[in-house]
Amino acid sequence: MKVISTEYSQILGARISQRLGVSLVDVKFSKFPDGELYLRTGPLDEEMVIVGSVTGSDALVQLLLLIDACSESDNRLVIPYMGYARQDKQFQPGEPLSARAIARTVAHHVRGIYTVNIHDENVLRHFGIPTTNSSLGNDVADYLKSEFKDPIILAPDDGARYFAEQIAGSGNWEFDQLEKTRISGESVRMDKKDLRTKGRDVVIVDDIISTGGTIAAAAGMLYEQGAKSVHAACVHGVFTGGAYTHLAAAGLKSVICSDTIERACSHVSAAGIVSKALSEC
Repeated sequence: MKVISTEYSQILGARISQRLGVSLVDVKFSKFPDGELYLRTGPLDEEMVIVGSVTGSDALVQLLLLIDACSESDNRLVIPYMGYARQDKQFQPGEPLSARAIARTVAHHVRGIYTVNIHDENVLRHFGIPTTNSSLGNDVADYLKSEFKDPIILAPDDGARYFAEQIAGSGNWEFDQLEKTRISGESVRMDKKDLRTKGRDVVIVDDIISTGGTIAAAAGMLYEQGAKSVHAACVHGVFTGGAYTHLAAAGLKSVICSDTIERACSHVSAAGIVSKALSEC
């Protein structure tokens, strides 16, 4: 068995290969003058683990090319972050189920798919092959234990409640949930809620930080209530539209994410849970 990755997951791919104790295949990536992508792999194995986050159109095409290059092997596919996974409902006539479209596209030439904290596990059914979704909750909690003594863990909304409770339970910390009202696609209002945050470190946790609007709005409210410091932790650091700067400007003392999307603040690695899932299946 060997591990191979797109250039969007090269650090995580290397870490997974080290964990599994197998070789990492070298891949050369380039782009033609017209913008089309090209890649060429090194020697493959009969069994391959393909690692590639779908962070955008180029990342998706590169992943498809890599899967095709490995089509003669027995492949398992790791999608640490799956873009479009939040688009699994049709609100207007003529809209695609984008999550389904992506899932069906990447499932060819692979016998199993592994995801990390996919936004909605209902998406997994669209792959049409065996899937395993693992959570980084305990790993995030382990990192927080090294940084904080007694933080209060907050979920920014009901959708993040389960993940936040998992982290709080792992650290034996106090947990609460904020009340959010969405005004538009980029604007939210945090409803006032009395929280025991005075003089304490507060960590807002979610599976994805995209625009950061919810967390930035919450930070101001928490500081008004006397929080000592406000931090954010997530699995997938999308940080679109200058979100990281937006969070820093709102007073966040730190922002933590994993290497499902490789960032400077990727202080938690998904290599452990992915390697464990691959070894068990």
